[in-house]
Amino acid sequence: MGKKRIAVFSIDAKLGHEVKGATRYVFLAETLVAAGYEVDFLTSGFQHWEKRQRDLSRFDASAHSFNVRFIDEPGYPKNMCPQRIWAHHVMAKNVRAYFDEHHDYDLVYCQIPPNDVALAVGRSAKRYGIPFVVDVNDLWPEAFRIAFDVPVLSDIAFAPFYRQARRTYALADAIVGTSDEYAARGFRDRAEDIPKVVAYVGNDLAAFDAGALAHADEVDKPAGEFWVSYAGAMSDCYDLRTLVRAMALVQVDHPHMKLKLMGDGTIRGELESLAAETGCDADFMGYMPYPNMAAHLVASDVLVNSLVENAPQSVPTKIGDYLAAGRPMLSTSLSPEFWAKVDTDGFGVNVRPGDAGALARALVQLEGDRAGRTRMGAAARAVAEEQFDRKRSYKQLVDLVGRLAG
Repeated sequence: MGKKRIAVFSIDAKLGHEVKGATRYVFLAETLVAAGYEVDFLTSGFQHWEKRQRDLSRFDASAHSFNVRFIDEPGYPKNMCPQRIWAHHVMAKNVRAYFDEHHDYDLVYCQIPPNDVALAVGRSAKRYGIPFVVDVNDLWPEAFRIAFDVPVLSDIAFAPFYRQARRTYALADAIVGTSDEYAARGFRDRAEDIPKVVAYVGNDLAAFDAGALAHADEVDKPAGEFWVSYAGAMSDCYDLRTLVRAMALVQVDHPHMKLKLMGDGTIRGELESLAAETGCDADFMGYMPYPNMAAHLVASDVLVNSLVENAPQSVPTKIGDYLAAGRPMLSTSLSPEFWAKVDTDGFGVNVRPGDAGALARALVQLEGDRAGRTRMGAAARAVAEEQFDRKRSYKQLVDLVGRLAG
């Protein structure tokens, strides 16, 4: 009897020797192969993170143990633009065509969003009697409302996204979420009559530790400096304007406290201007390779999970890396799930977003409480090992696939 065949779909994966991209579904695919499955990894020919078409003639397939199947998709210049909506529409049509030719799978595991592409995958799976698992990695259109929230008009514009999400979840044989709040989204319009699994995005803890160790000597941290660091996207979802203003206040009396910002995004230029305007001593370090980022997180003193008041994120991707660094976290997330987690697990401090004064006071208090920082950092590392290490936490996803694939 041959191996069970699994299709894993992700539209924004980091593949081959690429530097940027999501790694959750790549790691899952590798884990499924190690568990004895044959895996086809379905993804776009367009590299979402770098906004370019992949050169498929130069793609190194030997970098992975699974098969990679690229599906054509037009490009788009930025995350929020009409061209992206059209590109995903075309991708959905091409996904349907792919499954019409290739449907000898025992299970399909699919990322959502994009909603219309996930719906096309789900309908194809149902057409050919294949179990269909939806993995909720973000909430569309909820995330769009951060940038475009106009009464009535937004409701009309986003109605198709809600409809696509509802129909996708209705087709699912199981729903996985990167947080409990995300998993619950799949059951808003249906009974909880199928398996629900929560598996944080997490990270490969061994890879994080290896990268941090290998690049530790490259981190130039002057004696006496206290680093407040953020790593991730710079967009309207993240309360980085407040963070810059707060650090400007902090540095009036505590000039040794420095702000380190790793990453890039649509509001980086605005943040740089704001730092200059407020006198905030901020180091905009740009995007850096994962091992280098790990080393800088470990060298930091406080890590900031910065989210605006209406952000839809609950447990963002960066949390696994923050916890792995073993440093206290200052969080402005109003997600009930994550707010409670910070308090219960004891790895940080919650502060409401949008209040630079409160954030500044919390940072100064953390700087003055070495024992508290040590305690929170140890708790963070313990949570990383117990709940966010993919080698441990993704076993439940392999078990789920085994139950549904037969």
